[in-house]
Amino acid sequence: MPLPKISTPTYELELPSTGQTIQYRPFLVKEEKLLLIALESEDTKQITTAIKTVIKNCIQTKNIKVESLPTFDIEFLFLNIRGKSVGEEIEVNLICPDDEETTASVSILLDDIKIQKNEEHDKRIKLDDSLIMEMRYPSLEQFIKNNFDFASQNTMEQSFDLVASCIDKIYNEEEVWSANDVTKKELLEFLEQMNSSQFKEIEKFFETMPKLSHKVKVKNPVTQVESEVVLEGLSSFFA
Repeated sequence: MPLPKISTPTYELELPSTGQTIQYRPFLVKEEKLLLIALESEDTKQITTAIKTVIKNCIQTKNIKVESLPTFDIEFLFLNIRGKSVGEEIEVNLICPDDEETTASVSILLDDIKIQKNEEHDKRIKLDDSLIMEMRYPSLEQFIKNNFDFASQNTMEQSFDLVASCIDKIYNEEEVWSANDVTKKELLEFLEQMNSSQFKEIEKFFETMPKLSHKVKVKNPVTQVESEVVLEGLSSFFA
């Protein structure tokens, strides 16, 4: 007689980018093992494959393309999947700001962690009186680089590559140029034509982009000073 199947609970959350409600389940032991092996390898390609596989397995709603989800959707989803797998609270070790050396542990309720949106954020960047560039959000590949690429260094070349990968289209009243129809070299050359003011608008797009962010209070066990710390990005919640 075969062994019985263990039932797995299903949860719901809203994707921050669209408000769509999706169903998901926690990691299984075999999936957590797959992630740990990938992380231990410190190989970005292996980590990308593992995270993509695990998230796809855990999402129970059909027709959700993980590769197309914005970075902040993936972070929020991954955090919730991870949280439901280990408990409703996440334990985070933080450096106390008052002396910048003492470590203190803080418990955070999973449900308290939200995606923060900035009212000044706009995907459309006006380059001149007639030309507009519309951006798209970084996706799974950039999520991996931000959180799990151990060899990554933030160079000017990588910054330009990121911006180029996030251009969706460029248009005016007469014509539309889709980023999918031009080469990466052409996009980089287009960016190099910009002046500082125009490029600052691109930087503003990334700075004001929705992000996983949460404020916590941490008390230094040595000095007894209580400080406020802002955690941003998925990696901050597994410190």
